[in-house]
Amino acid sequence: MDTTVKQTQTLSEAVNRLLRPLIRVLLRNGMSFTAFSDLAKQVYVEVGMQEFEIPGKKQTISRVSILSGLSRKEVQRVVGQRGPANAETHARYNRAARVIAGWVRDRDFTDATGNPVALGQEDGSISFSQLVKRYSGDVPARAMLDELLRVGAVERLDDGRIRLLARAYIPRTSDLDKLEILGADVSDLIYTIDHNLQRGAADPLFQRKVMYDNLPAEAIGEFRALST
Repeated sequence: MDTTVKQTQTLSEAVNRLLRPLIRVLLRNGMSFTAFSDLAKQVYVEVGMQEFEIPGKKQTISRVSILSGLSRKEVQRVVGQRGPANAETHARYNRAARVIAGWVRDRDFTDATGNPVALGQEDGSISFSQLVKRYSGDVPARAMLDELLRVGAVERLDDGRIRLLARAYIPRTSDLDKLEILGADVSDLIYTIDHNLQRGAADPLFQRKVMYDNLPAEAIGEFRALST
């Protein structure tokens, strides 16, 4: 089989597998094919305009039309209605995840057994404010606390200290937050795979999946507790 045909077939099979769980989420949440198609057109045009220029030449509607298979009229329509990407949600997710990871791993914020300690909000160098400052830059500690309380990752104790309830940023209170994580995490994974396909030999990014097919049934409960 011709290499190009083989590559196209393999890519089509990969996209089919990738889309199945995504379409399941879309159908469950009421997104029609028309809405999905409009989003796909928008992203095709945005990526074509921003990332597939010919060196030394300004990108054109005609070139994006050729790249994407869309008509020039359709590309022009999409370009005319593009809005700014919502980076705020992604940044909030990343910052909250970094704070929780620091709380779990940084010895300054764990006890002798390695478990995260309950933190005073402002008191001393080992406090929630210092944790946020160390792992989330200029985000106000109050705003970070409100976010972690909102998603159920922390709770405030009677004495005013803040206790970590989850060892990762996994919102318990809102499906909207979980859908936002779908966009952030799957995007990061695909970006990593694309980078490794293009430049992996010289500058690889870390990507691993751990699998094991011989776990005894009696160990499943213990493993779930450990992974949790």
